[in-house]
Order: sequence, then C-alpha cells, then structure tokens
Amino acid sequence: MPIRMTGGNGTRVSDFILMSFSSLPTEIQSLLFMTFLVFYLITLTGNSLIILVTLTDPMLHSPMYFFLRNLSFLEIVFNLVIVPKMLGTLLARDTSISFLGCATQMYFFFFFGVDECALLATMAYDRYVAICDPLHYPIIMNQRTCAKLAAASWFPGFPVGIVQTMWLFSFPFCGTNKVNHFFCDSPPVLSLVCANTAMFEIYAITGTILFVMIPCMLILCSYTCIAAAILKIPSAKGKRKAFSTCSSHLLVVSLFYVSLSLTYFRPKSNNSPESKKLLSLSYTVVTPMLNPIIYSLRNNEVKNALSQNFHKAINLRNCIL
Repeated sequence: MPIRMTGGNGTRVSDFILMSFSSLPTEIQSLLFMTFLVFYLITLTGNSLIILVTLTDPMLHSPMYFFLRNLSFLEIVFNLVIVPKMLGTLLARDTSISFLGCATQMYFFFFFGVDECALLATMAYDRYVAICDPLHYPIIMNQRTCAKLAAASWFPGFPVGIVQTMWLFSFPFCGTNKVNHFFCDSPPVLSLVCANTAMFEIYAITGTILFVMIPCMLILCSYTCIAAAILKIPSAKGKRKAFSTCSSHLLVVSLFYVSLSLTYFRPKSNNSPESKKLLSLSYTVVTPMLNPIIYSLRNNEVKNALSQNFHKAINLRNCIL
C-alpha cells in the first residue's frame, strides 16, 4: 500500500502507482515486454552506431552529422528516462514510483522533449543553408556556429523542465495516487491534484506554443524555402540529389510531430487514457527506434560508413583469430 502523509488542506503523496498496461491480461503484458525490449535494444544499438560512425569516419564530420550525433544521443537518454521503468512494470509488475522519482522522470521528459523540438529546428536550418545558400554554407555553418546552435538547442529544456515540474509537484494531491499512464506525464499527474490549476494550465499552453509550436513553424518555413529552391534546380538529377540530403530529416520530423500532435492536441472527448498510452508509445518508443534506421537506410554516406566499419571489424576479428 502507498504511504501518505497528511499535510494542510490536501495530502502529501510519498509515492505513485503507474497503471501502465495493468488492465491487459498477463500474456499480453509479457508479449508487450518482449516487443518493447527489442525496440529498446534496437534504439540503443542503432543510435550508438550512428554516434560511433559519424565520429570515426572523416567523411561524416560535417555540420549535418554533428547535429545527427546530438539527436542520436538525445534519443538514447530520452529512452533511458521512460523505457526501463515501463519494462519493469510489465515484467516484475513493479508499478510503484516514488514522489521524487516521478518528479525526476517528468523533469527529464520535459527537458529532452523540448530539446528535441529545438534540435530538429536547428537541423532544418542547417538543411536550409546547405540547399538555399550552398556557396556560403561552409562559412555560415562553421564549427563555432554549430557548437553555439547545439548549445542553444540543449538549453530550453532546462528552465521548462524545472518550472513545470516544480510547480506541478508543489500542488496538494487528493484521493487516489494512481497515475493512468506508463510514465509520469503531466496530464495524468495533474488530474490527481486537488487545487485550482488554471494558472498552471495557462502556463503549460504558453510553454507548448513557445517551445513546441514555434520550432515546428521554423521547420515549416525552412522546408518551404528548401522546396522553392529545389524547384528552381533545372535538372531532375540535381533535384533528387538536393531532396535526398533532407528527406531523412523531413521524415523524422514528420514522425515526431504527427505522433506528438495526435497525443496532446486531440479533443479531450476523443482522447481516452488507453488511446493516449498507445499514441505516447509512438514518440517515446517507436520514433527513437526508427530514427537511426531512417538515417542509415535513406543516407548513402551513413550506409557506406556502416559497411566499411563492419568490414573493418570482421577483418580485425579474422586477424585476431
């Protein structure tokens, strides 16, 4: 049983219960555990390979791959925040999470979620400069500029995560401590609060517009300019080459924002807790797994680098044996 301590007008909760997929039969939960475990291992392996290959291959030391390394690292740590606990709820039926653990998980969820929006916008800007101003690309996107853009992409998540998490967990909690989700997301935790949360909800909407929708609009503007520039290229081969340099990023952005929109921007009447859990899996589990696959399958430079490193590893193994 959870331990609660009385405090003031409400109840101070010492832990929460993540409902996760507890409503499903045990056999289905076991199947989900195996499926998500495979996805998790693919995510860690795929994104780690992207980081390793883009670091070791001199041909991949361009700004595009510098930002891709950042994205791959972000996907790994974002997965570490959500998936291990979810796997624990499915395997060991350990659905409890401490008050501090829940707050920590929510903080890093906001931190990495906001940073991913900013990083995807930065990557779109990189593609915009590469296609719309190729002659000045090496000057504009120099090493120092890339480092500044990466730092600027990683920063917004810090204040957003701190303010939103501390504010939400300062509220009193009443009644049940059961969070109807597989991780400590803001809406299901907010539903347990027994206080006026109007100001917090206004802040949350404002934060969403500033840190989620504005990067999305910047991405749309970048790709509008990119599309216009590609259409001006006279040869079909040139158009295909230009489009191929940004198609992987465009697909990753589409997957991320579509899944995010379906989860958080649908009418509440059409957004049951169970459907939200399924939709949340798309950006917490599925998209991080697909990103390295998309970049490796749709990018010849990454495919060639992976192939060369694989053959080097095989040759080294044969020499040792």
